[in-house]
Amino acid sequence: MKRRGLLIILSSPSGAGKSTLAKRLMTWDPTLKFSVSATTRAPRPGEVDGRDYWFRTKDEFEAMVAAGEMLEHAEVFGNFYGSPKAPVEAAAAEGRDTLFDIDWQGGQQIRNSVLGNDVVSVFVLPPSIAELERRLRSRAQDSDAVIAGRMAKSESEISHWAEYDYVLVNDDLDRAEADLRTILTAERMRRERQPGLSEFVRGLNKEFETR
Repeated sequence: MKRRGLLIILSSPSGAGKSTLAKRLMTWDPTLKFSVSATTRAPRPGEVDGRDYWFRTKDEFEAMVAAGEMLEHAEVFGNFYGSPKAPVEAAAAEGRDTLFDIDWQGGQQIRNSVLGNDVVSVFVLPPSIAELERRLRSRAQDSDAVIAGRMAKSESEISHWAEYDYVLVNDDLDRAEADLRTILTAERMRRERQPGLSEFVRGLNKEFETR
């Protein structure tokens, strides 16, 4: 029975593990489509345009927003991020799930969009603030000033945890991944996500009539 595709939103303060969990979830289920965001920030070492992000100038990004081509967009740490709308709409209509690695602002916009009924949102918390900072420093990608900015913003980001359908504490990566798999499996099976179920049951009832 064909169903509509889900929009699976993963959010967390920077360093809590949402990107790692997103990659693991896609390895577990290769049918998941990752929503490649557009951004105005510069590429980090090893990042590829069109695979990790669509890297755009500020003028190009603003033109996309003005044309209604973004499902959501926000400014984070001085750069703009957004999710192109057309591929997400097409995937949902075709029954393919799309995975979003975005912050709470983007998640809120998507939940309030025309695709809001297809959203499953998960917020990932760190086991402690000290561990959050340790993870940021272990990446060795950002300066002390950038890390300090991310830590300062994490309190505000964590305050939005109650807006999400599910909350995971990422104190053990394997366990968090297993919990995320369970969430996705259950959400795919929800009655309201299976539009052909009523017709199937009517068929079963007709079989009773012919016995």
